[in-house]
Amino acid sequence: MRPEHCVTGHHVKVWHQQVLPSEPEHIGLGAVLRGSLLPILVWAGIACFVCFIYNPLVSMALGGLFALSFIVGYGLRRKAKHSVRCSVYGALGGVLDKSMAGF
Repeated sequence: MRPEHCVTGHHVKVWHQQVLPSEPEHIGLGAVLRGSLLPILVWAGIACFVCFIYNPLVSMALGGLFALSFIVGYGLRRKAKHSVRCSVYGALGGVLDKSMAGF
C-alpha cells in the first residue's frame, strides 16, 4: 500500500460513501486525537479513579494494558505493509476505538 493512500481501515467505508476528497490528503496526529477525545478522557478518568481508590500500581497496570494493545495494533499494521506513520495513527485510533466498544 502506498503511503499517500494509507490512513486507517475505516478509509474504505468512507471512500464508498464518497466523503473523502478525490486526492490523497494528509491526516495529522491532531486530527486522530481530536476524533478520539472521549476515549482519551475515559482512559484517563479510569486511571485516575483507580489510582486514588486502589493503588498507583493498578493504574500502571491499566497503562500497561493500553501500551500492550497499542504495540499489538502497531505490529499488525506493519505486518500488513502499512507505513510507520499510518501504523502509529491506526494503532492509536484502533485502541481508542475498540476500548469504547463496551460503553
